[in-house]
Amino acid sequence: MRTSTVKSMGPREWFQLIFLSLLWGGSFFFSKVALSELCPFTVVLGRVSIAAIVLNLMVRATGYRMPSSPKIWLTFLVMGLLNNLLPFSLIFWGQTQIPSSLAAILNATALLWTVLLAHFLTVDERLTPNRLAGVLLGLGGIVVMIGPDALQGFGLNVLAQMAVVGAAVSYAFAGIYGKRFKDTPPIVVSAGQITCTTLLMIPMALVVDRPWLLPLPSLKIWGAILGLALLSTVLAYTIYFNLLATAGATNVLLVTLLIPVSALWLGITILGEQLDMHHFMGLGLIGLGLAIIDGRVLQIARSHSGG
Repeated sequence: MRTSTVKSMGPREWFQLIFLSLLWGGSFFFSKVALSELCPFTVVLGRVSIAAIVLNLMVRATGYRMPSSPKIWLTFLVMGLLNNLLPFSLIFWGQTQIPSSLAAILNATALLWTVLLAHFLTVDERLTPNRLAGVLLGLGGIVVMIGPDALQGFGLNVLAQMAVVGAAVSYAFAGIYGKRFKDTPPIVVSAGQITCTTLLMIPMALVVDRPWLLPLPSLKIWGAILGLALLSTVLAYTIYFNLLATAGATNVLLVTLLIPVSALWLGITILGEQLDMHHFMGLGLIGLGLAIIDGRVLQIARSHSGG
C-alpha cells in the first residue's frame, strides 16, 4: 500500500502560509468595501481585468509565452469559469446580503466538496473513513449555520449563504479540473484563466450592472479593487504556487483552515460585523471536519496515545 508523507515546514513556509491566508481572507474584506459603491459583476471585472494585465506581463517577464492552441485556450476558459467567474460572482453577490466573515466560513467548505466530488470523478482519490467523517462534520456545520435562518423563511439572507456554498462547490470542480494543467507553468495557467474570465465578464458587467450609470467610485473603492487584484489575486497566486513547490500540496491545504480566521478578524475588527452563536458553532464543525480530512489531528492524537 502506498503511503504519503507530509513535508516539514520551516519558519519561512509557515510565514508564507499565514500571509497567504491573510491575502485570501482579505479578499472578503476588500470585496465588502468595494460592494458598498459598486455592483457585484463590476467588482469581479475590476479584480480580474487588473490581475490579467499584471499576470500577462509577469508571463513575459519570466520568459514564458502564452500558448496559441485554441484547444488549450478552451481549457483556460473552462477553468476561468469554474475557478473565477462563477465563484467570484456568487460570493460577491452573497456579500451584499451577509457579512464577509460568514461568507469566508462557508467558502472554506470548498475542501469538503473537493474530497466528496473527487471520490466520484477521479480514480485515485477515494473517500476513506476519516475523510468521510470530516465531510459529514463539515456538512453538518453548513446545516447548523444556514438552518436557523432557513427556518425563519427562505429570504435573500438564506439564498446568499447558499450562493456562497455554490461558489465553494465551483472551486471544488475547478480543483479537480485543474489537474490537467500539471505540465503547464503555473504562471501561464493563472494568466490564461484570468484573461478568459475577463473576456467573459466584460459583457456581463456592461449588460447587468451598467456601471456607466453609477457615480465614479471613491479612492477607498479603488483601493479595495486594487487590493483584490494585486494582493488577493496576483500576489496570492505567486505565494501559493511557490508554497506548492516548497511545502507540498498537503501543507498548503492548511490555508483552508486559516482563511476564515483572518476574514473573521478583519470583518469584526474593521467592518464591525457580528455573527450569531450558531455561526460560530457551524464554524467549529467545519473546522473540525477540515482538520480530520487533513489528517494531522488524528496523527497527533495517536502519537500522544502511543497508538
